[in-house]
Amino acid sequence: MQFLLTLLKFYRMLKKLVVLTGAGISAESGIKTFRDSDGLWENYRIEDVCTHDAWLHNTKVVIDFYNQRRKELYNTKPNAAHEALVKLEDKYNIQIITQNIDDLHERAGSRHVLHLHGELKKVRSSVDDDLIYDLDGWELKMGMKCEKGSQLRPHVVFFGEAVPNIMPAAELAQQADIFVVIGTSLAVYPAAGLINYVSNSCPKYLVDPKDVSVSHIPNLTFIRKKAGEGVPELVDKLLAAAE
Repeated sequence: MQFLLTLLKFYRMLKKLVVLTGAGISAESGIKTFRDSDGLWENYRIEDVCTHDAWLHNTKVVIDFYNQRRKELYNTKPNAAHEALVKLEDKYNIQIITQNIDDLHERAGSRHVLHLHGELKKVRSSVDDDLIYDLDGWELKMGMKCEKGSQLRPHVVFFGEAVPNIMPAAELAQQADIFVVIGTSLAVYPAAGLINYVSNSCPKYLVDPKDVSVSHIPNLTFIRKKAGEGVPELVDKLLAAAE
């Protein structure tokens, strides 16, 4: 017991490193993004597959769409960026906040991951948001119901729905000693607003190859590289600083 208490005390003494990840980190594992020119929006309208109205009126279309995303996920694996972040757990109290609905962070070995927009490998009741289940395999079928008798739906936040984990994420951002943003344009709200909860004095890093408007963000280092290259470089730098 004393050993566990000592370990917990040591963990709390570590600097709190909060990482916000977006579609860019998963894209290098082969997962298509919605916003790129060759992304999912090319084949689907948001209104048809990613809204509550679509769920009510085109349930099977929505289920089929997420089945395909889930099937795709089973054929992908974490990349160098996901794997590099795991190394930080020995030197930092690290918490990952992800906008992604895949489980690549967890499969890489990250232990503390907060999903803002849900989890693709889970389903939930369509009448009780607290009834959440692990889905066995990639396929959710019409007629699969929760214990209250309602059709199970993807455990994702549809456009226009509330983001239940945004306030826990904001609290983590406020506590950050170091804040890292990877693979996101900081243009999609409410997730983009998390940067505003971070202390001005907190060192911040952004890893993204694209042009991102960051002039308003104090104490920021912009690493203009893809996640697979930029994140391992940043991790090496942070590990060296923690020695």
